[in-house]
Amino acid sequence: MVRQKLLIAASFFLSATVLLAVGCGPSGPLTVKTIQTGRSLNSDNSVGNLTQRFRPDQTMYVAVLTTGPGKGTLTAKWTYAGRTVSEDTKKVSYRDSAATEFHITNSSGFPAGEYSVEILLDGKPVETRNLKVEKEK
Repeated sequence: MVRQKLLIAASFFLSATVLLAVGCGPSGPLTVKTIQTGRSLNSDNSVGNLTQRFRPDQTMYVAVLTTGPGKGTLTAKWTYAGRTVSEDTKKVSYRDSAATEFHITNSSGFPAGEYSVEILLDGKPVETRNLKVEKEK
């Protein structure tokens, strides 16, 4: 009887611990380590082919690398000729270091010229990268 009560108590304690661990996600702020730009992604959403130069028919990727647990809202703001051409926002929550990807495509091809992507965390600028689209030779 005592053994049975101990088993029930241990099961209850273990269940409560698991529920607390699952219910308690990251509560601190997200920390951005760096951003990567390129033409492809790895399976973990980091950039696979790092570059800041693109052809008109290529997709432009940016990966925001974050460290440790945290949550926040990431925004990628793409500009061309001083005008915003695309903006995407993602609410994220991570238990460990992670990569969050954003990308931009243009089915008719990007005009050649200077582009930039600005990353914001919770509405505040974090980092900007200048990109260049070059005509095919």
